[in-house]
Amino acid sequence: MIVGNANTRLGRKAGNAECRLYSDRLLPLVQLLTVAACFFCLFLGLLFCEPSAARAGGGPENVLLVVNRDSVASRTIANHYQHWRKIPPGNVLTIPWPPQQQTTDVDTFREKILGVVLKEIDRRGLSAQIDYVVYSSDFPTGIDCGPDAQQFEKRLKEKNPDAKWPDPPLTKVASITGLTYLWFPVSQRLNMYFDLRANAYMRRDIPAQKGCPTLAFSAQQHFGPEGELTEGTNRRYLLSVMLGVTAGRGNTVEEVLSYLRRAVEADGTRPKGTIYFCKNGDIRSRVRDPLFPSAVRELKALGVNAEIIEGIVPIGKDDVAGAMVGAADVNLKHWKSTILPGAICEHFTSYGGIMTPGGGQTPLTDWLRAGAAGSSGTVFEPYALLDKFPVPMMHVHYARGCSLAEAFYQSVFGPYQLLIVGDPLCRPWAKIPEVSVEGIKPGDSVKGVIELKPSATVAEGKVDTFELYVDELRRARCGPGGTLRFDTEQLADGWHELRVVAIESSLIRTQGRAIIPFCVDHRGRQLTLRNRPPEKLTAGQPLELELEAPGATGIVVLHNGQLVGRINGAEGACRVDTSPLGKGPITLRPIGVGATPADYLWGKPIELLIE
Repeated sequence: MIVGNANTRLGRKAGNAECRLYSDRLLPLVQLLTVAACFFCLFLGLLFCEPSAARAGGGPENVLLVVNRDSVASRTIANHYQHWRKIPPGNVLTIPWPPQQQTTDVDTFREKILGVVLKEIDRRGLSAQIDYVVYSSDFPTGIDCGPDAQQFEKRLKEKNPDAKWPDPPLTKVASITGLTYLWFPVSQRLNMYFDLRANAYMRRDIPAQKGCPTLAFSAQQHFGPEGELTEGTNRRYLLSVMLGVTAGRGNTVEEVLSYLRRAVEADGTRPKGTIYFCKNGDIRSRVRDPLFPSAVRELKALGVNAEIIEGIVPIGKDDVAGAMVGAADVNLKHWKSTILPGAICEHFTSYGGIMTPGGGQTPLTDWLRAGAAGSSGTVFEPYALLDKFPVPMMHVHYARGCSLAEAFYQSVFGPYQLLIVGDPLCRPWAKIPEVSVEGIKPGDSVKGVIELKPSATVAEGKVDTFELYVDELRRARCGPGGTLRFDTEQLADGWHELRVVAIESSLIRTQGRAIIPFCVDHRGRQLTLRNRPPEKLTAGQPLELELEAPGATGIVVLHNGQLVGRINGAEGACRVDTSPLGKGPITLRPIGVGATPADYLWGKPIELLIE
């Protein structure tokens, strides 16, 4: 379970960082020193970890990116997305999964995927930070929940033996994103996640939610049964989206990278297009048709053009900023329309999220191929139940500045079968703060306590909170005009990264950030790269590194916490096998391992492109 327990935070302090995650693969001496460093880090965690506090809005520091280490496609997509979205290396988790296995059962999902994710969030000290669990690709999209469904049906019948439960029949296959979002009941084997009102983050125009028509998400929020913010309940969630599906009826890796890149570039652009609500006689359309007018009014009040049109899809339109469609088959090859970057498009049909070959009906991936930033579909027959699909207000939440993931999950009551694919952080209509920091410049060498004076500007608003992150962990916060202080004695000598995140004061809580690399120099030592490796390599081409770390007992080279190279002693050469790393931009971290945590040395990150 995700908890804010400092005792589990064996974090990235004292120079040990990612080394501890893979100590079983290091040299025996390094193993011993890694264990010692873990205990030192635990001590520092108890002293210095920033207490948990609810904050929202979403950014790279709040994402856990989950990668299939056995899939080149998954690694390649993750490499690019991590680079584009500036996701810290400590927020990347690689786990094994057979790439060809596109479905599984719920117990295997709990053990091999969800359980691993929750434990790593807790163990890495990220419990108070992670709001998004984002799967790259080549994970199972459909999860057979038959045993849980039987228990759910049994409970319903015990409550009302004379009723026909459930009606319509309960469908027992769930999506990986839906079950991850509903992590608490799923992990605790509480089968109420089948309840079509399981999502209390769903926004509605009711008295209990007055004042919160659109609400930025935080995994620290607790919700009451009517969606009101409260304390002490177990109604907590984790936003979850897949970046891409590259098997079966999915997209090619190149297509996934294309729509993700467009989505990243759409942030803050306020697209000058139209959101189309398509109305026709199909039951798939009629279920949502009555909700279209109010969404159009809200969008126009925000200055976003929206139209209700007759037909299956908008035909011959060059300004599709979003589309809500109701049809089983959507032919996008001849529609002669253009989807603008950042658009959410989906079509409310039974099999849109079934990715196995021969699934029938148009898959959600057709929208992504056409350029949408995100789409969704159910992974098994859902019946024409509105609660299983996003309502039109999704586009209003999006236009108010929410991220794509926030917009989706504020708009669907029962998300257990809904597979959501795309860029969860895309926010075309967000008003993003621009951040400045006094007290440090990129590349500065520092020692002792640093004091930072942050400031920010944001269009039509103001910033009310600044947060300081150092090496993935949040360390301090302050208000406007305040000072962020941090004692660098907590860090090993060498290269580190700080981030100052500004959060604007509205309910949307949009974030902006400044990212600053810096060097800690308490003892006058540094890890040196003695050769000049190529900036580009062909996939599978070995990378030769010559490294020197004065006083170190060994040197390790890490990629997102995975050991990819090592040297016995304080200097020498190692060869990094690039074939398992996937393609795209990657960053390697050399670390000199010392006799005590104070003797560790963090080298400057090595950036390269694998083609």
